[in-house]
Amino acid sequence: DEEFNELCFEFGLELDEVTSEKDIISKEKGEEKAKGASDTILYKIDVPANRYDLLCLEGLVRGLQVFKERINLPRYEKIIPAQGEGQRLIITEETVQVRPHAVAAVLRNITFTKERYDSFIDLQEKLHQNICRRRALVAIGTHDLDTISGPFTFTAKAPSEIKFKPLNQSQEYTASQTMDLYRTDSHLRHYLHLIENKPLYPVIYDSNGVVLSMPPIINGDHSKISINTRNVFIECTGTDITKAKIVLDIIVTMFSEYCEKPFSVEAAEVVYPNGKTHIYPELTYRKEKVKPELINKKIGISETPSSLAKLLTRMCLKSHVTGNGNNIEIEIPPTRADIIHACDIVEDAAIAYGYNNIQMTIPKTYTIANQLPLNKLTELLRLDLAAAGFTEALTFALCSQEDIADKLGMDISATKAVRIANPKTAEFQVARTTLLPGLLKTIAANRKMPLPLKLFELSDIVVKDPDTDVGARNYRHFCAVYYNKSPGFEIVHGLLDRVMQLLEVPPNEENGYTIKATEGSAFFPGRCAEIFARGQSIGKLGVLHPDVITKFELTMPCSALEINIEPFV
Repeated sequence: DEEFNELCFEFGLELDEVTSEKDIISKEKGEEKAKGASDTILYKIDVPANRYDLLCLEGLVRGLQVFKERINLPRYEKIIPAQGEGQRLIITEETVQVRPHAVAAVLRNITFTKERYDSFIDLQEKLHQNICRRRALVAIGTHDLDTISGPFTFTAKAPSEIKFKPLNQSQEYTASQTMDLYRTDSHLRHYLHLIENKPLYPVIYDSNGVVLSMPPIINGDHSKISINTRNVFIECTGTDITKAKIVLDIIVTMFSEYCEKPFSVEAAEVVYPNGKTHIYPELTYRKEKVKPELINKKIGISETPSSLAKLLTRMCLKSHVTGNGNNIEIEIPPTRADIIHACDIVEDAAIAYGYNNIQMTIPKTYTIANQLPLNKLTELLRLDLAAAGFTEALTFALCSQEDIADKLGMDISATKAVRIANPKTAEFQVARTTLLPGLLKTIAANRKMPLPLKLFELSDIVVKDPDTDVGARNYRHFCAVYYNKSPGFEIVHGLLDRVMQLLEVPPNEENGYTIKATEGSAFFPGRCAEIFARGQSIGKLGVLHPDVITKFELTMPCSALEINIEPFV
């Protein structure tokens, strides 16, 4: 495990954890549920989002073997069948409105085992989740070629006209019924919205009218692949042709290893609505030239051109020195769609060289760093507030809608709160607009502590602001609460005076601070004041309303103070 962890790190990956199914289940659901689960050791490996070629065991092992110089990078080749013998996929013009692009290829005489088959399905799922953007850009379909006969047609029809037996179902459904069927399916329901409201649904037929798939939802049951499948027809349909080509290239390069002639792929012909044809997969190799000085300079090393070429070859980028050592010519294989610019090549050279082997140097530029004034003021205030006998708390920046609205007697629309689009828990629905709920929840969790409880927090709050480029703005707030048998309004008032004294703001109206009686939904009537400093309102202090106290499950009176400290920077 140690050695493998080292190897992953050198290759630019991270071995996240060594675990097993049993461990995972017992962590998430408890020991009871984990009984009978497998004890097989699992490696969780973190792969960077740009390396689609490492998303399956085949690609990862191949990459690591080349990196360790145990094997040479295989040469992927496409075999173009004789005229009229290859598979054809005909795209009709109806598809333009829904999913205009399609690419296809065939893996001939492939040998699956249980592990290989699982890995094949798993790779498709991983690609669907990242580069395919949850099937919105590309959807992959794999079919047993021996159960269907070409040429295939990719068209779009009204939902009521499409009728087929979906994967692993026992009867035929129309497309509309299929959609209803999967509305409750935990896995497939997330993709229904992609075509649900379109007048026509995309569908692929073979020459006998058998439905291969209804992308991006489900394949047909008729052409499903199994461990015994020998010939696999792969189609990728999508709204982004570049991504579709990449996805097809990755699948065929990863699994052509198991074909009778390893690393060979049978090409398929795609016919466009305008009559033009194109052969896929493209499997293009392209050449790039990079100067060795550029690589050395960007990384901060001084290697010879030949050793740089060797480093790049270990990263699956076959390289050799040309022109008296002035250039390195790099061949970029079809598996490396992430190499877009010379800087990607430099990055790979740096990974192969080893980030830990790069000598640290002091930068040539001379700059003097300074703390952000707002943070400096925050740090200074923290110390003095602690000296005043208050304990600092750090609470979550996200909270529930109730915390900042209902529990404080306000309406959520009046708070200008920033909402999280897909909150994972009810506790984290909105960004906080005030620090008070966090402190009251902290007190509720510490009710067993001896009274009085004196807490403060100096942190950011977030509110919507249409004038900023991101639509929201942060303010640094200071909040303090005092919780005891008596409300202690004078305690928080005294703390306000102390803070103003530290900020050198005198207690007068012209250029100092004053407090004026006001009403606040969270405060007791007649026990609330607004604080003005240098003519602008900076916050409130007062005794909290009994309703607020009971809603936060507290039993004693409590007074609070909250101000914005940004005007004092």
